[in-house]
Amino acid sequence: MEISKAELSSAAAASSGMGAQSEELMGAEVLVKALQAEDVKFVWGYPGGAVLYIYDAFYKQDTIQHVLVRHEQAAVHAADGYARATGDVGVALVTSGPGLTNAVTGIATAYMDSIPMVIIAGQVPTPAIGLDAFQECDTVGITRPIVKHNFLVKDAKDLAMTMKKAFHIARTGRPGPVVVDVPKDVSFKKVAYHGYPEKVEMRSYNPVRKGHGGQIRKALQLLLTAKRPYIYSGGGVLLGNATQELRTLVDMLGYPVTNTLMGLGAYPASDRKFLGMLGMHGTLEANQAMQNCDVLLAVGARFDDRVIGNPKHFAQNERKIIHVDIDPSSISKRVKVDIPIVGDVKDVLTELIAMIRESDTRPDAEALSGWWKAIEGWRSRDCMKYDRDNTEVIKPQRVVETLWNLTKDSDAYITSDVGQHQMWAAQYYRFDEPRRWINSGGLGTMGVGIPYAMGIKLAKPDSEVFCITGEGSVQMCIQELSTCLQYNTPIKIVSLNNRYLGMVRQWQEIEYSGRYSHSYMDALPNFVKLAEAYGHVGMLIERPQDVEPALREARKLKDRTVFMDFRTDPTENVFPMVQAGKGITEMLMGSEDL
Repeated sequence: MEISKAELSSAAAASSGMGAQSEELMGAEVLVKALQAEDVKFVWGYPGGAVLYIYDAFYKQDTIQHVLVRHEQAAVHAADGYARATGDVGVALVTSGPGLTNAVTGIATAYMDSIPMVIIAGQVPTPAIGLDAFQECDTVGITRPIVKHNFLVKDAKDLAMTMKKAFHIARTGRPGPVVVDVPKDVSFKKVAYHGYPEKVEMRSYNPVRKGHGGQIRKALQLLLTAKRPYIYSGGGVLLGNATQELRTLVDMLGYPVTNTLMGLGAYPASDRKFLGMLGMHGTLEANQAMQNCDVLLAVGARFDDRVIGNPKHFAQNERKIIHVDIDPSSISKRVKVDIPIVGDVKDVLTELIAMIRESDTRPDAEALSGWWKAIEGWRSRDCMKYDRDNTEVIKPQRVVETLWNLTKDSDAYITSDVGQHQMWAAQYYRFDEPRRWINSGGLGTMGVGIPYAMGIKLAKPDSEVFCITGEGSVQMCIQELSTCLQYNTPIKIVSLNNRYLGMVRQWQEIEYSGRYSHSYMDALPNFVKLAEAYGHVGMLIERPQDVEPALREARKLKDRTVFMDFRTDPTENVFPMVQAGKGITEMLMGSEDL
């Protein structure tokens, strides 16, 4: 039976409760109908025995594009990147056993950063479960700690409702990945299909959206009477599509604001009220303001270890903390807060803004002026300075800064892998818009950069997509250059190649007396020839004066994937830096502090 564009109207009618007539479908066909009803446009996956009926159902439809990756980890990463850039639920499809275990890193990455995803996994037939069948693994058990929820579908009759629940759970409340495990016989069995459910009710799952009005009024009072206020926003502002509300609040009050690594772009980096990223590699002014404020408004952030450093140091200064988050388990988890507000950040900020407009109280202008004077004193130290005039060796910061200068007025997305290059990208590419900075924060997963970029380029074909990476990270999923060619996703790869696992080397220099144990990259491939072997353009850039011309040339090649191998200074470290166990104001500002 064919599932085509012509049938989408019947799927839509079924999902709206109209004209849903019973028909007999295989479980795999029900699954595809569910994806169509959820308006899924792309699925990233890799076939195998346990999912062949599902792949056969995909063959008979023409509304969802399946993207064949070269490794299941990349399937989940690509779907993850798509979800981060668009806000839609990303979908990946893998087979049983090693297909699922290969996907685990991608699932854990999405879980740590609260990304809405549905991962469909094949499973051995139900009678064989638990008998060590070929390519069997305990999918539910393996993924339980790294998903928002997971399902094992034992009856094809339950498939439509299970998919409805999976998408509902993935995208509501604090978003996250949901795994649906589908045994082979469930995908083969025919069942009566009555249409995709219009709605879903789950007694045990009812996330709170609206914040408590009394708590919001208390927060208002604290904010308006603060002498040294500070607004600290995280990835939850982006996930909750609340960037406009955050910007309105900051501009109304005139208070300083910072973003976490995952929150960059929530407030424009070009605005003077933005103090830069805070935390382990944050700016001096952002960290000092965090430590010395008297009222802190935390929105969609979780006070993680990379942000506040040592909690005992953070607690040394008295301050009142307001914490807005949709996940009650995140509040007072690491830092005790004074006014907890559980709710959707967009709804809470909207209500707070309305209360400010109605209030007769206004911020203390004199106190705020003094606070800004202190902040400008910290900012005047220019903690982001580096050797911009070096003509002998390429400074990695220069590459990122040049890329920003060339693309700041363009429709550009930046992905990164994990390591020094990630921090330089966060520090020197000044994001003014949300969902333009796509990286792995919580899990710190190397290898995400190219798959993220592939997923974004499919979603945003008219946008420029750059992957900032290093010669270590990029090799973890470099096989996806093949996928880029097959599916025509012309991304631009900016590899800051310092011949080291840079962040490991930096820690070994500072913490381990320069004992560089296995952090030097011997036997690197010729990346130019490797890119060409995959059908792409390769460039080798070794001189500082060639950085800008190379980036300009790559941008001109709009229809080609370009791999730029920038040979950068192998001794360069990321500063500022807060060492493990230190407080956020105990910062190393440069090599002179070592």
